[in-house]
Amino acid sequence: MAADTLIDAHAVDYLIVALYFAVVLGIGVVARRQVSDSVDFFLSGRSLPAWVTGLAFVSANLGAVEIMGMSANGAQYGLPSVHYFWIGAIPAMLFLGVVMMPFYYGSKVRSVPEFMRRRFGTGAHLVNALSFALAQLLIAGINLYLLGSIVHALLGWPLWVALIVAAVIVLSYITLGGLSAAIYNEVLQFFVIVAALLPLTLIGLHRVGGWDGLKDKITAAAGVGDAPSAAQQLNSWPGNALSGFSSDWLSVVGIVFGLGFVLSFGYWTTNFVEVQRAMATDSISSARKTPIIGAFPKLFVPFITILPGMIAAVLVTEIAQVKAGQSVAGGASGDGVTYNDALIYLMRDLLPNGLLGLAITGLLAAFMAGMAANISAFNTVLSYDLWQQYVVKDRSDDYYLKVGRLATVAATVIAIFTAGLASNFSNIMTYLQTLFGFFNAPLFATFILGMFWKRMTATAGWVGLVAGTLSAVTIAFLSEDAFGSASLGVIGVSGQGASFLAASTAFVVDVVLSIAVSLVTTPKPVEELRGLVYSETAREDLVDPDEAGYPWYRRTLPLAGIALALVVVLNFAF
Repeated sequence: MAADTLIDAHAVDYLIVALYFAVVLGIGVVARRQVSDSVDFFLSGRSLPAWVTGLAFVSANLGAVEIMGMSANGAQYGLPSVHYFWIGAIPAMLFLGVVMMPFYYGSKVRSVPEFMRRRFGTGAHLVNALSFALAQLLIAGINLYLLGSIVHALLGWPLWVALIVAAVIVLSYITLGGLSAAIYNEVLQFFVIVAALLPLTLIGLHRVGGWDGLKDKITAAAGVGDAPSAAQQLNSWPGNALSGFSSDWLSVVGIVFGLGFVLSFGYWTTNFVEVQRAMATDSISSARKTPIIGAFPKLFVPFITILPGMIAAVLVTEIAQVKAGQSVAGGASGDGVTYNDALIYLMRDLLPNGLLGLAITGLLAAFMAGMAANISAFNTVLSYDLWQQYVVKDRSDDYYLKVGRLATVAATVIAIFTAGLASNFSNIMTYLQTLFGFFNAPLFATFILGMFWKRMTATAGWVGLVAGTLSAVTIAFLSEDAFGSASLGVIGVSGQGASFLAASTAFVVDVVLSIAVSLVTTPKPVEELRGLVYSETAREDLVDPDEAGYPWYRRTLPLAGIALALVVVLNFAF
């Protein structure tokens, strides 16, 4: 059943991978002993410290987006890809911790859709819960596809076999231990991922002659085939290659507004996959610090993801040929080399056995972390927000715990089929950003308007969500390639720039319609908005009274200020 393998692994490499899987399943077995009710299963009993959830917060995002997607972006576009971190992540993570987490944690909701139900009623809640559940199935498919690709490259198994085996591993520890198993595995996975990718960066830089040698080699190969100019690849601003805009001004606006505001804030502040980690903490202070603690390692992730992609584009023959516009047989999928293969080929060319096994384990850890995060969020929303709210009400806690475990199995099976959609994109980030434009951008518009404008009504909530999503889908169809061959090409924007435009359109349409509808419909009584709207919530409900006595390095605002200063410095430096 095995074909030729892409990676020449030895017994020591397989041993490292097997040991890692044994530890992962062991954590699931141990975590199962702590699961006595649905709050334990879905929210870890609200008992975890901030440093654990902070690392899990960033690790949950260290899946397809960070590892394969960002290395593919680095290979294809170069330095402008850092915008996904320093513009498209850190500011929103800090805003989540400082402003929004007190509302989530203080209201004791179990999910983001549940918060929407309390603020806007069942209409917006149902739209949000359904769209979120669909998004998690699609994104879990991305992680599973890449996880299966690694197994295929390592063992030579057919991709469909690799997908099933990978799915069974993730399913086992999530079904056993719920969110606790996912979070503790994510902390382990964070360290495994860093240990795996850092040597790849260091060895790769040494091989190309350091940073100056890398710049020289990128300059020599620039402008051939599909490769952008050297100036576009070696400077983060204005980022024309990434945004798809020829105008520098439009490119900066697209990155700052489309990516940095709409997509970024939409993802980090309303995505239950991330928020769920902070909601599992032991206090409101820990909940606020969770995304802020996660921001510090997030600042430096580009150096172990984007940089290896840039190195692969000049050091790996197959990736260099793809960038020069050639078609190359092979790749992890077996259907031809794409930018998504940059990291795997770089591992093949640079790492000795033993270190190769550690790197493979790091990739497996990354994709398992991403898929587990998607599925643990999906089972919570399906059980609490859909099944309990609309299908079977007023049953015992054990019943909903069982529904959650069955939802985990169903989500894993469905992800095997949605994994096929991911194989149609040569750069997985393009597909992912398209999905975020559909689901996260309109949700953020509804959320932020409803949180800061008490006049917004329940009707406006669901109308804005639906209209925003439909407008983003329309822009994707009218673009050159956001839907692949199904796109019409009426709007001359392609790649990730099309996602920025779709997200921006969704946000604007949602806000405009929400305001218009709110002005002609009846708002919720003011007395029902405490804990849901900023102006109607007492300050003491938003802070932990004990935090004032903590040393500065344990307080929310000083930590957030340091992270913000660092991100400004990095933007100027690159």
